[in-house]
Amino acid sequence: MARTSLSAIIALTLVASSASAEPRVASATDDLAARLLAAHNSERARVGARPLQWDPTLADHAAAYGPVLARLGALVHSPREGRPGERENLARAWHGTMSLEQLVGMWSDEKRRLAPGSMTFPGSSLTGRWEDVAHYTQLVWPTTTRVGCAIYSADWDYLICRYSPPGNIDGKPIFAATAFSSR
Repeated sequence: MARTSLSAIIALTLVASSASAEPRVASATDDLAARLLAAHNSERARVGARPLQWDPTLADHAAAYGPVLARLGALVHSPREGRPGERENLARAWHGTMSLEQLVGMWSDEKRRLAPGSMTFPGSSLTGRWEDVAHYTQLVWPTTTRVGCAIYSADWDYLICRYSPPGNIDGKPIFAATAFSSR
């Protein structure tokens, strides 16, 4: 991975806390960004989607939302009007219980709920609820080219990833054309 700017390193933020202390900000390493990108691109390769590129601006946007999630104590997507041109995936686990790859893997596991032969969004879920596959479909969306993520840790570890151009567009294909023959 190319050398990143200081703002990109700070954008992928790992915040340490304990029950008695205020969260502290510590800059993350390029290794965390590389691991998150590799986890995304591994799943994309399985369906023939082009690899994503790391976007430090998207990482900045994701990092800014971490404290909000911690205050809410729940996974609540940021309002779309506050992130034009971006989609968002959220995950959380009790602090220190899951790796970055396992958190991304929770999104990948949603592929089990895809309806056989489903090719377009949103009619793609076995359950009839698009929300049950939307993290996965954004992860592999064929026209998305960039991702930026942040980790915010307190009692919970929150993973926030932002994507652009956005996926999960009604009536559009979920998979790259090369994936149609392999599904």
